[in-house]
Order: sequence, then structure tokens, then C-alpha cells
Amino acid sequence: MIEELGIKTLDDVDVDSKVVFVRVDFNSPIDPKTKKILDYSRIQIHAEKTIKELIERKARTVILAHQGRKGEPDFISLQQHAAILSKILNKDIKFVDDIFGETAKKAITNMVPGEVLLLQNVRMWDGETKKRPPEEHANSELVRNLGEYVEIFVIDAFAAAHRLHASMVGFAPVAKHTVAGRVMEAELRALIRVRYKPDHPSIYILGGAKAEDSAKITRAVLSQNIADMILTGGLVANLFLKAAGVELGEKNEAILVKKGFVKYLDDIKDLLSVYKGKIILPDDVAIDKDGSRVDIDVRELPTDYLIKDIGIKTAEKYADILSKSKTVVMNGPMGVFEEENFAKGTIKIFEGMSKSDFSLIGGGHTLAAAKLLGYIDKISFVSTGGGALVEYLSTGTLPVVEVLKKYSSK
Repeated sequence: MIEELGIKTLDDVDVDSKVVFVRVDFNSPIDPKTKKILDYSRIQIHAEKTIKELIERKARTVILAHQGRKGEPDFISLQQHAAILSKILNKDIKFVDDIFGETAKKAITNMVPGEVLLLQNVRMWDGETKKRPPEEHANSELVRNLGEYVEIFVIDAFAAAHRLHASMVGFAPVAKHTVAGRVMEAELRALIRVRYKPDHPSIYILGGAKAEDSAKITRAVLSQNIADMILTGGLVANLFLKAAGVELGEKNEAILVKKGFVKYLDDIKDLLSVYKGKIILPDDVAIDKDGSRVDIDVRELPTDYLIKDIGIKTAEKYADILSKSKTVVMNGPMGVFEEENFAKGTIKIFEGMSKSDFSLIGGGHTLAAAKLLGYIDKISFVSTGGGALVEYLSTGTLPVVEVLKKYSSK
């Protein structure tokens, strides 16, 4: 039981010989040409934390998952995912090329304790992505066909928990028990720690290219005294600098316009005024001058060259702040970390974070940076969520978490 939220977990149910439906997030990066999975981290975490336990406890496990969106290059069958899952678990995982038809029903009926089935990509059914409350999804074609088989419904897909999709919540009203899986449980316990019970000093690092989320998170965590300070980098820093009246140069400002970020300027100006001294902007930045890194003071802006990282002075200042902190949350790298010359800011941030008491990172680019730069094992908690993480940090909950609160208490 996650006591703070009143959500039951796998500790609270007997799964022996029961038909357990598990909604996981196997959504993985796909090579657009070969259609091969490039990184199976999400498959691995669900396998090791939740599915392995269900096998050992002799559940009859039916896995529901999605991959990509219709019309996108990464929208493929889950057959590869089943093969990877089999290798991770060293066990034959049966893939069923069906979602809720007779083939799927027959396979579920014939299951024996300890067996695992992976059904086909749920997004191949058009009804999956309709955003509806669980009670409406319970009347969907998916749940009408499979609901009678479900004894225990395990919601484990934190990364999709901001979406009220059919397979995410539709079985909650009909299952005897609805509980959080081990991945969901670990995510929520970590987020409770940083969002509701942070040890101070608590520092949030906002970087990367998704500047539209930055104002929302900043206002939420500063207004509620969750964070003591916000450190900015990446396009987020450029946007905040622009809001502070700094001219960046035509090329850099064109990026903000192209991405539609200028509409957030008034909101950010207000944040900078209200939370003066708590939102830290770079003192220097690194520009790409004909392929070389050149660090310049912010007072030297505007520039004709692209800003690709925070400057070394800023990076060292940030690292010192982080090394003395108790709680650190990072969403977004400090620069173009894929290029060695412009990875220095992000490296310094990770160095500082590694000395803090508790650190949490999330978002695809942040995870990719931590892996590439060799810091993934030095972070206290690595979240599987991107959009879900941002929404939880901003609002303190998620639509699917509210469903778990309601139905796990049955």
C-alpha cells in the first residue's frame, strides 16, 4: 500500500493462479528504416520489477501495451517486444496477434499459472486513444470482450498515466482488484518524496527544448515552496533570458519564434518578478563559432552564433549549488549534449547532482544524456515518464493516479 495516496500495490493481492491483466509501457524508440527497437529500457524495467514477480507468484499474466501512434514510423506490432521480453526473463513469452478477438480469448482461457501472454499493440484498435473516464471505457469493445477474464488489474504504465485511454483505466471498474504495479509504485514513491516531502535545499533544473513546460513547473514548485531554487539551461534558459530583457541574436530568437515559445514570455516575466532571486539564469553561454565552442558572458549578447550550452562559469556555479542540496529534480539537459564540445554544462550538472542526497531525472533527452555521458547509475531515481512526469510535478497528480485512488480501495 502506498499509504500517502491510499493506493494498493501487488503486496495487497493474492495473484496465485489468478488472471492478472497488466498495463505496461513498452513504447520504445524504433529505427524508421529497419523498424527495429533501438532501446528496450522500458521493456526491461517492467520485466524485472513487475512481470518477473508475477511469474514467480504463479499468476496467469496478460500484458497490454502500445507502441507508437497510427500514421507514425514507430507504429508497429509488439512481436519484437515479446521476443525481447523472452530474452530478458529467460522464458517463452507468447505473443498473440490479436487484442480482444477470439484468438486472444482462447489464449487467455488456455493459460496455466506462471504463463505470460502479450497481446497485440492496443493502439491498433481505434477506440484505445479516446479520452474518457473509466466508467465509459468499461463499456468499450475492449472491456466488453475481455473484462470477464480479468481478476486483478495492475496499472504499471506511469509514462502513460497522464492519458485516460481505454486499456489504461477501462478495466478498473470491472476487475475485482485494481492495484499499482512495481514500476508505478516506485515512480509514485519517488515523486511523493520530491513533490510533497522534499528535504531542503530542494533544487529544480529545467533545461532541454520543451520550454512550454518550464513556466508551469516553475510556478507550481515555487508557489508551494516545493523548490527553493530553479536553475535554467538549454532553450528554457534562452526563453527566460529573453523574458528578462536580454537580446539573444537573430538566429537564437528565430528558434524561439519557430517553436512558438514567445507566447510564454509574459508569464515568465511575471515569474521573474514574483520569484526574484529564486530563478537562476546563466551568467555565460557557449556559442558555436564555426564548429568551435566559445564561452561568452551574457552581457556580450546578442550574438550571430547559435547558443548551444550554458557557459563554464555558470556550469560550475550550478554544480556547487547542487552539491550542497538535499533534493534535486532535473528535466532537460543544459545544451546540445550529443556534441562533445557542448556537453560540458550537462556533465557539470550531473557531477553536482551525484553529490546531492536524492536526485531524480526524467524525460527522454535527460535520460539519453545521462546514459551517453555515463551518469545514469549515479542518479538516485530515473523516471520512465516524460509528459507524465511534467504533469505530476506541475499538478501533484495524474488522471490515472486518481483512478487508482478510486478503484484500488474497492
